[in-house]
Amino acid sequence: MIISVSIVIGFKRSISDKIIGFASHLQITPFDNNESLEEKPITLEAGLLDQLKVHPNITHIQFAAKKAAVLKTNEQIQGIVFKGIEANYDTLFLHENLVAGRLPDIANSDQTDEVIISVKLANSLKVGLNDDLRAWFVAGEKAQARGRKFKVSGIYKTSLEDFDNVFVIGDLGQIQKLNKWEPNQVGSIELMINDPEHMRDIAFDLYRAIPFNLRIQTVIDEYPQIFNWLDLLDVNVVVILTLMILVAAITMISTLLILIIERTNMVGVLKALGANNRSIRKIFLYKAAYIIFRGMLWGNIIGLLFYFTQYHFRFVKLSPENYYVDYVPVELSLLYFVLLNLGTLIVCLSMLIAPSYYITRIVPSKALRYE
Repeated sequence: MIISVSIVIGFKRSISDKIIGFASHLQITPFDNNESLEEKPITLEAGLLDQLKVHPNITHIQFAAKKAAVLKTNEQIQGIVFKGIEANYDTLFLHENLVAGRLPDIANSDQTDEVIISVKLANSLKVGLNDDLRAWFVAGEKAQARGRKFKVSGIYKTSLEDFDNVFVIGDLGQIQKLNKWEPNQVGSIELMINDPEHMRDIAFDLYRAIPFNLRIQTVIDEYPQIFNWLDLLDVNVVVILTLMILVAAITMISTLLILIIERTNMVGVLKALGANNRSIRKIFLYKAAYIIFRGMLWGNIIGLLFYFTQYHFRFVKLSPENYYVDYVPVELSLLYFVLLNLGTLIVCLSMLIAPSYYITRIVPSKALRYE
């Protein structure tokens, strides 16, 4: 049970952190935006920003924009989404997932042509660090394609196909220039919050405060297929824990009945000496509890040994194409650990109470002759 719970919690946390690191908890976008990736601009007015900065649940505000493009090399052509970020963007997630090179030097230049691409795109386009990339952008059906040359400064790998197959990350100023936006216009405002468990409530509260021409979207709404899949894992955990507890409880019931049958002579002697059924039942329940404690002790040792070994050495690997991670992530809080042990102990002991009443059916005169 410890292994099952730690794997599911770790898996959900690992995937969620990746998506949130890439897309943030909440995104504010114009109502006019559609699914074509041709974003309408948001004008960063002082009143809106001040309102967001003083909100108690917002921990970080950053700006971004997306634009569809086609990358072309001498041998390959690939459709992508160019995501522009600015100097204040939280790049911790990108740093953690860089496998080569560095992030674009956005903070120290007005506009840079440096970009980072995924390992998949790099392999598909057959480009490497410091190579040039030619991208073509189209803004509207009748607009003429405009080319831009970028330089690959880094290569990242998130193992999330929705990101690795599509996104090239560079300077927000490139999109502002392509779309002829003003410096204070962006495609979206991304917000990080301090309480992800109440993400929808915070989003609803912010929606009532922002201007009428803007909408707010949670990362769950943006990537529902992934989060719905993660929610299904909770059902698997419930089924696994239920089956394990039932097996353990049935085994302990059988063990208790065997103990009582083997000690029928002893029960008869105790009853003949004046012991009542309740006191005799306590003796067997204490013995059963001792057996349960021993089993739980070894179970905790094995479960925690696996947890700490996998946490530090990651010896169990996964296919990132199927599971979005290349190893089995594990995470277990002290609360879950305590609840698992207490729940198992209470359920198993509770299910032993009824079988222990078998002692009341033992008659001393017959039990003393029992072999």
